[in-house]
Amino acid sequence: MKIAVLGGDGFVGWPTSLHLSDKGHEVHIIDNLSRRWIDTELGVQSLTPMDSIQERTRVWHAETGRRIHFHLIDLAKDYEVFKQWLAEHQPDAIIHFAEQRAAPYSMKSDRHKNYTVNNNVNATHNVLNAMVETGVHAHLVHLGTMGVYGYSTVGAAIPEGYLPVGIETLDGDTAVQEILYPANPGSIYHMTKCLDQLLFQFYAKNDGLRITDLHQGIVWGTHTEQTRRHEQLINRFDYDGDYGTVLNRFLIQAAIDYPLTVHGTGGQTRAFIHIQDSVRCIEIALNNPPEAGEKVKIFNQMTETHRVRDLAEMISKMTGARVAYLPNPRKEAAENDLIVKNDQFLQLGLNPTTLQEGLLEEVVEVARKYAYRVDRSRVPAVSAWTKDIAKTVERDPEGKRLKSVG
Repeated sequence: MKIAVLGGDGFVGWPTSLHLSDKGHEVHIIDNLSRRWIDTELGVQSLTPMDSIQERTRVWHAETGRRIHFHLIDLAKDYEVFKQWLAEHQPDAIIHFAEQRAAPYSMKSDRHKNYTVNNNVNATHNVLNAMVETGVHAHLVHLGTMGVYGYSTVGAAIPEGYLPVGIETLDGDTAVQEILYPANPGSIYHMTKCLDQLLFQFYAKNDGLRITDLHQGIVWGTHTEQTRRHEQLINRFDYDGDYGTVLNRFLIQAAIDYPLTVHGTGGQTRAFIHIQDSVRCIEIALNNPPEAGEKVKIFNQMTETHRVRDLAEMISKMTGARVAYLPNPRKEAAENDLIVKNDQFLQLGLNPTTLQEGLLEEVVEVARKYAYRVDRSRVPAVSAWTKDIAKTVERDPEGKRLKSVG
């Protein structure tokens, strides 16, 4: 297949591009490189040294003989440019990663909220609109988030996207209607993913677009089979309080002898998936598209759930790191359960990668190797959901006066 990977320079986009190229597909990365500019804005860099996208693709070609094409296009702003590219190249599939992906970053200020909405929603709508206008019948695979469901405890397993609801009719009978599972976003970032869902529903119904929406859990790990082939192919590794995902953050904190920062009680339950499984799931989704005229296909892209404090205790036992409890910068329930169905991927052949000690050690080894690149002042999470919380968090910006155990 000819596949366009929108946002292919990013944390999941880059290993996905390598994986699909390795499978023999013709891969075109479309990216505005905004994630690299955000690094500059925040004054923090990936733990792992990253070459330019041009150098990365050159090394991949030198190692494998396969070419990944790069196109510098801003999907949120350059609608006509993207539409022209789409009409010219006619891809068979489009994978949409081209959104600002960090909840804390989306809540930093009113400017960051506006940027996240403008970038994410415009990018998604521009892609859908361009597909209709050009008549390109590509299968669109979108990387969404488990966060569209929210994290409140309902005492039942979260289904894959849709919920059957019984409605009493005028004559007293019960009519069953299938609706999107009620959205409950916990940040501006998550809200944009909820808006994406509605856009997908409209364009699938109105224009017959073939769309798959992947509600992904928190990604951990760094390497995939392809990124191990050459040091310059390594994936980015975010450890800062805005972009670092919780398990990766714990592992880098352990590697540099920094307390494992648990916010609030640590009773938040989250869904997780290893980066290697993430790229496998995307390939499975590509190979199982919906038919034109079918509803949006929704997968829960996760393999296991854990409470944050349990993860911290596990890493503490493995590495000897202390666990520190800090004020929670997020506005969320202190405790929640999370039961998630992921039957579709399992039925289609996914063999889940769980939190194996060897893989955790692998991430710690990567962290130790590049520990000299860590700016310890950027480790704490200080982006707050409300101004009242911000005052509390700002009093302990660098892990001082921590309540620690272990």
